[in-house]
Amino acid sequence: MKRYYPWLMAVMGMLVLLVSNGLIVTGLTAFDESLLKEFGWTRSELKLRDLITLVLAGWLAPFLGVVIDKVGPRKLILAGVALLAALYYAYAHVHSLAHLYLIHVGFAAVLVAAGLNVAVIFVSQWFVTQRGTAIGIALVGTSLSGMLFPKLGVQLMQSMDWRAAFLWETAIPVLFLVLAFLFMRSPRAGGIQPWGADKLAAQAAGGNAAAASHGDLSYAQALRTRTFWALAVVAMTTFFSIMAASANLFLHMRDLGFEPAQAGNGLGLMFGLAMVGKFVFGLLADLFQAKYVFLFNIALMAAGGFCMTTMNAELIWFALILFGLGWGGLYTMVQLLAVNAFGLTSAGKILGTITLLDATTAGLGVWLAAKISDLTGSYAPAFQLICALLLVALVAACFVRDERRVAA
Repeated sequence: MKRYYPWLMAVMGMLVLLVSNGLIVTGLTAFDESLLKEFGWTRSELKLRDLITLVLAGWLAPFLGVVIDKVGPRKLILAGVALLAALYYAYAHVHSLAHLYLIHVGFAAVLVAAGLNVAVIFVSQWFVTQRGTAIGIALVGTSLSGMLFPKLGVQLMQSMDWRAAFLWETAIPVLFLVLAFLFMRSPRAGGIQPWGADKLAAQAAGGNAAAASHGDLSYAQALRTRTFWALAVVAMTTFFSIMAASANLFLHMRDLGFEPAQAGNGLGLMFGLAMVGKFVFGLLADLFQAKYVFLFNIALMAAGGFCMTTMNAELIWFALILFGLGWGGLYTMVQLLAVNAFGLTSAGKILGTITLLDATTAGLGVWLAAKISDLTGSYAPAFQLICALLLVALVAACFVRDERRVAA
């Protein structure tokens, strides 16, 4: 059991993202129509909540990145999940836009404390080899959440109002908090070794230390590399596209004439294929050169985005397949390439800074796509913008390289 403990921690990383991203980023979309009907807000007024959450999460990330590097991810995850439970309870009693926005300020703290960067660093600590596969398993949680939580929200609201549904969903972070407290651990000296640590030690003992490990880059060194800024541009453009498309997909499909259950299925399909993409492309990155897998993921997303620009209801399922698979692989590759290129020593600050940039554009994407729909009566211009940004990402990805190897 101890030998395979790192893989259990990869699964725990998946559950962290299932709960935090699922309840904040994807699960809320099922409640959009109910909120719009009850309060009479415009779509852009409602979606401003996501801009607030993601932008604040981005700006908090570098500061909490310092905390991650010093105290480790476990304590942050526990605190973040506890806060999430309290905020979901508050969501069931929301009464105004100001109240809504205040809750989403709190969600920003949750996404930083128990979100993507912390989960990636937590899992990476447990793996010296097969890190791509492990990160892919962890990031499956973000896609699995998109499959489960929108459908759960729709299902609950068939037998109760949206406020009661929020109260029922509050039990999810409470239960996970207990699970995380009991089972989540970080590697420590004299304890269970990270996966592949024995191979690394054997290489070093055999006089092949250079092959066994390249020196980690400091935060200042990473900022001076072309890879950091190439990854930042890719993250900014693709996360804008991902969030703009996924956060507005339910309403977009309703505009195309799909029933609520079908729109929920659309979200489930996209997130389900993203789940497959995260695992499959994470595995492929351990077998082939990660950069080429990275480029292929962006190309798949761009093809799916192009299909969405046609506004053809018959093409929406094909578009979701391409977009979902590409998104899933890309999500894994950005994190993996950053850890591989710069190492783990300053990973909290490095990933935190990238998050500052991509979360800002992601939040802008959610709000801007909704604003475009308000102004033009269509999401078509928003999807055209997404296609253009994905082409920029494809060019930027060509400049990514392993900076630790270059420095050595």
